[in-house]
Amino acid sequence: MSEKSLLDQWRDMAYDRNLSKNELETFWSRYFTIEKKIYEQLLDNPEEEVRGTVKELAEKYGQDVMTMVGFLDGINDSLKVPNPIETMDENTDVTLVFDKEMLYKNMVDAKADWLYELPQWDKIFDADTKKKLYREQKQSGTVRKAKKIGRNEPCPCGSGKKYKYCCGKNA
Repeated sequence: MSEKSLLDQWRDMAYDRNLSKNELETFWSRYFTIEKKIYEQLLDNPEEEVRGTVKELAEKYGQDVMTMVGFLDGINDSLKVPNPIETMDENTDVTLVFDKEMLYKNMVDAKADWLYELPQWDKIFDADTKKKLYREQKQSGTVRKAKKIGRNEPCPCGSGKKYKYCCGKNA
């Protein structure tokens, strides 16, 4: 057995620098197709608490263990209780109990339109809710600068002094 964790093995395979650009595109294209099929099944019954070992879930979804590890890595941030992906082996018990809103937002964040546009989402969220979640996720990554305080404006600490004589003195 390899000394590397399953997750490290997956990442070595998925981000192999020895593969050509074409080989990597083929690998990821194949993976995204598999990922989409698994999400379609999960979203068809979003209330089902899917549990089992890594190996059992791989068999349930008709995948090899390494592909299932990649899927678990991708969905982990959207789970109600994260799986121990850093240390898991094929006999580790894992769950796929996900937070629907978090999963949708994470798909938007990953720019995975083939996932957040799945028709199964229509049974879970109405159009307005999907728009709201999409907007919330997009805005969460927007950095907004605070309004700059002018030197001669009243100090925001409430002292009544000009900013330049109060909190701005040492700035």
